Amino acid sequence: MALTQQRKQEIISQYQVHETDTGSADVQIAMLTERINRLSQHLQANKKDFSSRRGLLKLIGQRKRLLSYIQKENREHYQALIARLGIRG
Repeated sequence: MALTQQRKQEIISQYQVHETDTGSADVQIAMLTERINRLSQHLQANKKDFSSRRGLLKLIGQRKRLLSYIQKENREHYQALIARLGIRG
């Protein structure tokens, strides 16, 4: 279920704001989105895994808070990020 180190580096390199960025809101949202997608696939196969469902809801809440922060700071950047991640259709 956990992301591999190689996949984390790929996500960081795609969404980093500057050269040494590893923890900006963009990177955190991209990591959370990847984890949410993997967990959603797991829950489709394991419908009765309620503890993982609770973890998924916590991840979604955390991503929602980070997205609202970005939306308050820069609306255009927020629109570009959600389009790039393919969320909120």
